[in-house]
Amino acid sequence: MLKKIIAGLIITGSLLFVSALFCHLSRQNENYTVIQFASWGSKSEIDILKPLLEDFETQNPDIKIEFMHIPQNYFQKIHLLFASNTSPDVIFINNLFLPVYANAGVLEDLSDIDINRNDFYEKSLESLSWNGKLFAVPRDVSNLVIYYNKDLFKSAGISYPANDWTFDDFLSAAKKLTHRPDIFGISFEEDSLFYLPYLMSEGGGILSDDLSRLTIDETASQKGLKFYADLRKKYRVAPQKSESASATMAQMFLQGRLAMHLSGRWLVPKYREEAVFEWDVAPFPKGDAGSVVPMDASGWAISKTSKHKPEALKLIKFLSSKNSIEKLTKSGLIIPARKDCANSVLNEKKPANSQVFIDIIKTSKPTPVSVNYNEINDKIKECTEKIFN
Repeated sequence: MLKKIIAGLIITGSLLFVSALFCHLSRQNENYTVIQFASWGSKSEIDILKPLLEDFETQNPDIKIEFMHIPQNYFQKIHLLFASNTSPDVIFINNLFLPVYANAGVLEDLSDIDINRNDFYEKSLESLSWNGKLFAVPRDVSNLVIYYNKDLFKSAGISYPANDWTFDDFLSAAKKLTHRPDIFGISFEEDSLFYLPYLMSEGGGILSDDLSRLTIDETASQKGLKFYADLRKKYRVAPQKSESASATMAQMFLQGRLAMHLSGRWLVPKYREEAVFEWDVAPFPKGDAGSVVPMDASGWAISKTSKHKPEALKLIKFLSSKNSIEKLTKSGLIIPARKDCANSVLNEKKPANSQVFIDIIKTSKPTPVSVNYNEINDKIKECTEKIFN
C-alpha cells in the first residue's frame, strides 16, 4: 500500500543513491548497538539536539546514535527509505504525515510505552494517534498567533490587539495600518495552514472531525475563506504576490512592511535576533465560532522493522523527558508538548505576551488529517489559487 502511495516519488536511480548513502548505518559494533535517528531541523535546532544525543550516549555507553539530518524534502526521502527497507529506527514525524505511515503498518504501536500520559497535553497525544493507537511520543505542539509590530501600531494610534478581539476589530486595525505600497496590515500565505484559522474560527475547516467528508464547501468554511481572500482582493490590506515578490512574510515583517504576521512559534528565535523594532504576539481574532487555530504536533516514532526497538524506546523516553524538552523549549523554537515545561515559555522576556502560546492550546483544534490529506490539499490548492489571485 505504501509503495503505491509513494511510487510517483521514486525516480530512476533514487533507491541506489539512498542505499549507497545510508548503507553504513546498518553496521554493528560488538561493543555497542547503533541506532539510526532521522530528523529535520534548522541549524539552531540541530545545535540543541546534538548535545542531547551526546548526553544520551554518555548515559548509555552501549548505544551509539547515527544521526540522519534531512533539512530539505524530508518526507520525500523518508518515503524512499521505507520503500527500500532501509528506514531509520527512530523517525521524527508530524501529525500531517503520520496517518500515511500508521495506516501502512510501518510504524510501531507505542500505546503501551512507559510514559506518564498526564505529563503531556491531551491534544498532542490525540494528534499523533491513529485509529485510537499512539504511534509517536510528542515533543511539541504547533499553533498560530498574530505577531505584531508595536511601533507601527503606536504610529497609527491604534491600541494593541486585545485577547478577545474579533474579526471586525482585526479588519479595522489592518485597514488603518495599511499604507500601500510600503506597509500592509496583515500577512497572506496560500498554504492551507495559514487560512485554516479563518475557516475554523467560523466553524468550518477542510475535513470533518471523523474524516468522512470534505467540509471546505460548507457555508461556515466558505465564509472564512471569503474573508481571507477579501483581505487581499477587496480590502487590499494584505500583499499581492507581485507586491511581496521574492520576500517571505517573515522577511517583510522584519523589514517593517507588515504590521501583523500570522505564523507559529518557530519564528520567535529569528525575531528576537533580527527585529529592530518592538514586537509582541496576540491570539487569533474571534469569528462566529470563537478564536480557533489548527493545532499540530511533532514527535518521535519507531520503525516497525527496527531491529533495535528496546534501544529506540530508550532514546525516545530520554528525548521526551522533562529535562530534554525544557532545553528545546528555552531556545524559543517550540511550544512543549509536556505541560510541566510550560513555565519555560511563560517566563520569557520576549515576546512579553508568551502566555498566548499556552493559552490557545485550550481553544485550538487538532487538524483532522486523513491518509490522503496531502493529495486533498493539492487539489484544493488548484481552486484557492484562483480565489486568492
